[in-house]
This record gives sequence, structure tokens and C-alpha cells, in this order.
Amino acid sequence: MISKEQILSLLSEIPDPEIPVISIIELGVIRDISIIDNASISLKITPTYSGCPAMKQIEDDVRKKLTENGFTNITIITIYSPPWTTDWINAEAKEKLRKYGIAPPENTTEDKSWLTGKIKSIACPRCKSQNTKLISQFGSTACKALYQCSECLEPFDYFKCI
Repeated sequence: MISKEQILSLLSEIPDPEIPVISIIELGVIRDISIIDNASISLKITPTYSGCPAMKQIEDDVRKKLTENGFTNITIITIYSPPWTTDWINAEAKEKLRKYGIAPPENTTEDKSWLTGKIKSIACPRCKSQNTKLISQFGSTACKALYQCSECLEPFDYFKCI
């Protein structure tokens, strides 16, 4: 009998299509796994935001991985509640993002600086300077903002707290 832990291990081999340095497990989009029998599985996944273009690729990658490992009946259900949050990204994945050159989300989604118009200081993932500035609310993907470091002058994405 296969366990949820074994399924999680298989799925942890699937990189996020937009950020290949972290897996879909580390990203936190896999919400639930139900094993019906040793050949059937049902998964619930939550997109990082409702229009995330990577969801189709994630579904395809999950189906491929599970089919390669003997599952013949795979059901993938997209759920929107509760909505995905950057709080679901673990500390190891945040460090991988930083090393990859993306400023990871902060420790909580409770930041409401956008309501007050005060732009928060985001540390540069390369030189760690706090002397950075927001260039655009949208970076390489809608879930990231584009910043520039005023010390090393490098632009970088910041994975927004959602």
C-alpha cells in the first residue's frame, strides 16, 4: 500500500514551472491527497492566484509523474478556498528563492503597506542591502514585484506576500 508520504516524495520532484529552484510541494500548492486504492489517487491543488498560468503545467506534470509511478486513475481538483498564501512556502524554499536571486516573501501575509502607500524595504537577495526601491508592482510574473538595489544596482524580483 502506498502512503501519502510516498506521494509527497514523488511530487516533491516536480519543479515549479515558473521558479524551477523550488518544487510544487515547497510552493504549497498541493493541498490534499486521497489514495483510493493503490492505482487511484485524488489531489486538491490551489493556484497561487486565480489566473496563474502555471496551473495547467503543474497538472500535466503531476499526471505524468503519477502515471510513471503506476497510477492509472488520477483526479486533480482545483480549489480556491482557502486561498493560497505565501505563508505556505517553507523556510527552506524561501532560502532557495533568495539564492536563486528572488527576494523571498516575508514571514507573514499580514503586511498592509500597500493600503498606506508606504513601500516596505526589501533586502536585495544578492548583496543583502536594505537600500532598495520598488520599480514596478509586477515583475516577471504577477505574483512578484520588481525591485532594484541601490547598492549593487541589480534588479530583482520580490515574491509578494499574498
